[in-house]
Amino acid sequence: MTHYFHRQIQLWGEETQQKLQNKTIAIIGAGGLGSSLAFALGASGIGTIHMIDFDEVSLHNIHRQIAFKMGDEGKNKAQVNVELIMQRCPFTKAIAHECDFQTWSQKGIKVDLLIDATDNLPTRGDINTYAKEKQLPWVYGSVEAFHGQVCFIDKSSFNDAFKIIQKTPAGIAAPIVMHIASLQANLALRYLADLSVKKDTLYYLFFNNEGELITQKFGLPHA
Repeated sequence: MTHYFHRQIQLWGEETQQKLQNKTIAIIGAGGLGSSLAFALGASGIGTIHMIDFDEVSLHNIHRQIAFKMGDEGKNKAQVNVELIMQRCPFTKAIAHECDFQTWSQKGIKVDLLIDATDNLPTRGDINTYAKEKQLPWVYGSVEAFHGQVCFIDKSSFNDAFKIIQKTPAGIAAPIVMHIASLQANLALRYLADLSVKKDTLYYLFFNNEGELITQKFGLPHA
């Protein structure tokens, strides 16, 4: 294990790397954000990763959902991601749940952190409600067109800060998906490694009409 995680151990030491082996996370959604998160966190040494998604791979998913390749159409997204994680890292146990979040939430599985990789507001509202009931933090992420949002939610409430509506997503560029997932993964990994994390601050990132990357941040009120 020491050789596999050599560069991370250089960053934070063997003791912290070993701590990650005792951590469990759930990634809700195994599509665009979820498959990028699986790549970023699946080989980091987190002990157990639960991948949750009822959906199957479609042809139009493949260009931006990096876990999938031609020929994966019709396969369950969570299962494909789990197979990828297990192939890349022998020190992480990955478990696929071919169901929606509400069904998974009834299984009584204990985790240290929830990571949102969904594409709709109602499910994020459900994640927030569950997180508050279980006193768990969670990492919110969303993408659309050339912009995205990220927040490590602890004391604040997504349901108070956002209006929960049904909304059809607009078009999306593949690189912004990986960018937002990378930011989510960094927040998650810092938290799991007991490093400082800025909590309850919403980061809004977008490219303006001149192609300049703009980052804004907003403090969310406590629930």
